[in-house]
Amino acid sequence: MKKEEMLDRWTTDKSRQLYRIDDWGAGYYNISADGNVTITPGFKGRSQVEVKLLDIVSGITERGLDMPVLLRIENLLDAQITRLNQSFLKAMKACKYTGTFRGVYPIKVNQQQQVIEEVTRFGAQYHHGLEAGSKAELIAALALLEDKEACLICNGYKDGEFVDLGLEAVKMGYQCFFVIEMPGELDLILERARVLNVEPLIGVRLKLSTRAGGNWSESGGDRSIFGLSPSQLIDAVDTLKEQNMIHCLKLLHFHLGSQIPNIRDIRQAVMEAGRFYVDLVSEGAPMGFFDIGGGLAIDYDGSQTNYQYSKNYHLDEYTADVVEVVMSALDGKDIPHPTIVTESGRAIVAYYSVLLMNILDTAYFAPKPLDVDAVKVMPEMIQYLYDVYTTVNQKNVQECMNDAIYYRDEIRQQFKAEQITLRQRGFAENLFQLVMRKIADETRNRKRIPPGLENLDEALADIYYANLSVFQSLPDAWAIDQVFPIMPIHRLNERPTRKAILADITCDSDGKIDQFIGLHDLERTLPLHELEPEGEYYIGAFLVGAYQETLGDLHNLFGDTNVVSIRINEDGSYDFIREIEGDTIADVLEYVEYDVKVVAERFRQKAERAVREGYLTPRERKDIVARFESGLRGYTYYER
Repeated sequence: MKKEEMLDRWTTDKSRQLYRIDDWGAGYYNISADGNVTITPGFKGRSQVEVKLLDIVSGITERGLDMPVLLRIENLLDAQITRLNQSFLKAMKACKYTGTFRGVYPIKVNQQQQVIEEVTRFGAQYHHGLEAGSKAELIAALALLEDKEACLICNGYKDGEFVDLGLEAVKMGYQCFFVIEMPGELDLILERARVLNVEPLIGVRLKLSTRAGGNWSESGGDRSIFGLSPSQLIDAVDTLKEQNMIHCLKLLHFHLGSQIPNIRDIRQAVMEAGRFYVDLVSEGAPMGFFDIGGGLAIDYDGSQTNYQYSKNYHLDEYTADVVEVVMSALDGKDIPHPTIVTESGRAIVAYYSVLLMNILDTAYFAPKPLDVDAVKVMPEMIQYLYDVYTTVNQKNVQECMNDAIYYRDEIRQQFKAEQITLRQRGFAENLFQLVMRKIADETRNRKRIPPGLENLDEALADIYYANLSVFQSLPDAWAIDQVFPIMPIHRLNERPTRKAILADITCDSDGKIDQFIGLHDLERTLPLHELEPEGEYYIGAFLVGAYQETLGDLHNLFGDTNVVSIRINEDGSYDFIREIEGDTIADVLEYVEYDVKVVAERFRQKAERAVREGYLTPRERKDIVARFESGLRGYTYYER
């Protein structure tokens, strides 16, 4: 098919459906009429502003930064904070809830300074706070959180220094809550509070019997490693009463896990926690804060189901259900409605970041046209394989598949036994690929595909070599088979004619992405366009703002990518707010304890020895040493 014909028959609407951008994009991402992915920040009361990702890429490269680049769009983080807070406030108003809402952002989800700065700066209008699970995170929170009406929640293991920092924050007027994760923490908090002469704000984390589905189901249930059992909770209450500190117990907390796909699990957990809340009040605790933890999911694949990387609820349904269930647990018991706290992190920052990469090369699994005349002089087994090729039809695909594999294996054995030549072996392998293509074509539109033929497209897929390290930039795709929306960011008015997997530039067989969003289910290949002789082909991995930056590792010593932050203005222009250059080779060598000065000196000495031994001239030595030192200062990724 000619390219002009493909252009006539393909539309951007078909690309929109193929990559399901409307399903996972949450209104932030779209496709323009000329086939480009666009960002729509959604300014309130304004006409839609769209900015092309390809234009941003051009601005990045013109400023001298190479791919891959992590693009942060500040507007989208701001918009998610607004959506969460406004949705809770709307639900509370509709239900006549007399309490309020306080969101807190868990720093562990993305600890980068720019992220925390933006959360605290933009979130101040909603008194959106922070959650810290370590001393380092608490120090970051104390430095960046200005709003004293916001909540600062301290989870995780706590030593004396951690506790002292939080107590000093209480002295300074902050609402800094210590959540008791283990029984022994309460004694430490009360002891340090007496020493520092400050009354602590105490919360308790529950081990609920309710468990949620998904990858993080172990966060809940009786065997969760965090939280207090009912008997331990009673012991904590008795300790507080004995020390006349029960008035310090003000917050109840639980956490079912991250990315909870089923709204029913959330409802059940809130209902169970509500019973604990009521009885804690009856025990004499003032309470006032009901912290349901994190778990608000992102629909990564757009299926709107209870699949582990999707969710079967919308934000407004989530907030309405939480408010309704809390009210149902308390109403009729003369207990004031508490401040509802959530620790949503993934839902706040996931949309905020896009990983942009260019394709360096391809391995097309496209067999050459068959030379029919050459078949006549080929060995017998190759002629048998050709007979299979000529007889493939819809009725005999299973039989042809079995025969083709048998003849291919026999031909390979003959090559090992020196009965056929390398050229004959190459001819046979190409012919086998033609047979597989023909079988795939015959089965593609069948409702029932014979056993063994289901994954033919995967077996015949091309390999597109992307300029990234999966282990550094998309570690969850490797570690837990996380599915991210991945698609070309341009040429979407053209039909994608190739099916491919993505390979990164690490020398590791696991350095690949072979699981993608499909029209009806997950697919093992991604529809892509053929590379053009001139110009770059750019791919985007979306919804990567949560966890990916801080979980990345240094596999093959590929370091942090370049980072660019933009803010889109209401007139459609955008500003480059921040540019952070990725790690140099010297940087990553130092991470693994090399002394870069020593490395450079050793190489210089080797080059000098090569001069003495006659391998190099002094001028060549100068050039090679300069090239080595330039390499140390260079980007760890592929540079054009």
